[in-house]
Formats: sequence, C-alpha cells, structure tokens
Amino acid sequence: MTPSLVVLVVVFGASLLSMPVFAIRRRGPDADAVRRGSTFLLGVGNFVVHWLMWVITPVEKALLAMGFGPDSMNLGGLLFGIASGILIAIGQLEAGGWAIALSGICDILDGRLARGMNLSSKYGNFIDATLDRFVETFAFLGFAVYFAAWPGGPLVVAAGLGFSILVSYTQARGEAVGVDDTVGLMQRAERLSLQILGCLFDPLLSRWLGKPEGTVLFWVLVATAVGAAVTALHRTIHIGLKLRR
Repeated sequence: MTPSLVVLVVVFGASLLSMPVFAIRRRGPDADAVRRGSTFLLGVGNFVVHWLMWVITPVEKALLAMGFGPDSMNLGGLLFGIASGILIAIGQLEAGGWAIALSGICDILDGRLARGMNLSSKYGNFIDATLDRFVETFAFLGFAVYFAAWPGGPLVVAAGLGFSILVSYTQARGEAVGVDDTVGLMQRAERLSLQILGCLFDPLLSRWLGKPEGTVLFWVLVATAVGAAVTALHRTIHIGLKLRR
C-alpha cells in the first residue's frame, strides 16, 4: 500500500467515524451554510456540508486566534490551485487531488474568517469569486497536459473547463440583473468533489479494472463536462424565464 493510499484510507476512515458523532452532538445546521443557501447535490448532500463545517470549525478558531485573515486563505487557495495543476500535469494524480482539496478548504475558510472578523465586503466577494475561477482553470490546465495524447482528451478537458466557467458566468449575470438563483446539479462544490475523488481514486480503480492510469479520471471529466453543460443550460433557461415574467 502506497503512502498516499494510506493517507487516503486514514482520512476517509476518520471521516466516516466522525459523522455519527456529528449527527449525535450537533445542535443544528451550520448557520453560515444555511445563510449561503448551500444545496450540495441538490440538497441531498447537505448533511455532508454541515458535517464539513463542523469539522473545520476548530481550524477556523485556531486561525482566527493566530491572526490569519481571509486574504491569507485566498493566497493559500491560489497556491494550492497552482500546485494542483502542476502535479496533475506531471502525472501525480493523488497529490494533485489533495492539492485541489486543500484549495477548496482554503476557499471555505476565507469566507468564514471574513465573517468571523466582520470583514465581509464587496472586495472580498469579488476576490473570492475571481480566484475560484483561477484555481479551477489551473486544475483543468493540468488535466489538459495529462490527457493531451488521449483520443478525445483535449476536447473533454476543454468542454469541462468551458462549461464550468459558463455555470459561474450565468450565475454572475443573473445576480447582475437581480436573479440570485443557484439552480442546477453541477455547481462548483460538485465539480470539485468529482475532481478530488477522480484524482485520488483513479490509480487504484484504473489498476483494479486493468485499464491505463487516468481512465477513471477521464470518465469523471466527461461526467463533469456533461453535467456542467446541462447546468449552464438549465440556469440560462431558468433565469431567462424569470426575467421574462
């Protein structure tokens, strides 16, 4: 068993063991997640969202005590995003998956630290949303290099990136004209989760299936591209109909 697989087993084992504890001890849903209207997996996965907020709360408190602010988390998220693209490009899929995961954690902590320090602002909203696009782009650039020689690889990666950006763009344009609805399945949290799981489990599953490394991740990216395309179209129609009414 490789060191990366050992870490993966430990992390997922600890996660599964902590979920019953959270279910018993929690005093209610996370207020911040409720305020932001989190709808992970169309609301089916909201338990996971509230569990994750419960898990990272001690980290949030420790960072606040040490004087870290939202900008430091933005920078950390960006650096992990760049690292994910580099690691994936050179074939270190598992390390790239962990880098994407850490970038996502930084993105969550950025907003929570800002609210904990009463620093929420238009500047913060702009930087947060914009850097999210940078991070996502770096990961897809890594995928583009990794799958450059695969039949259909460049097309799948380009479609995944393009439609992912369109999902975010339709939401931004909707908010600009007064329609603040985050409808659709393949939102950023779902896309990140698929990329993380695809990178972490691909070496093991592809080997188990007797396929070349990258096979499972390739089909994960196909699912991401199709889901993002459907979500972007769904949002376009939904927002357009609301505006016409």
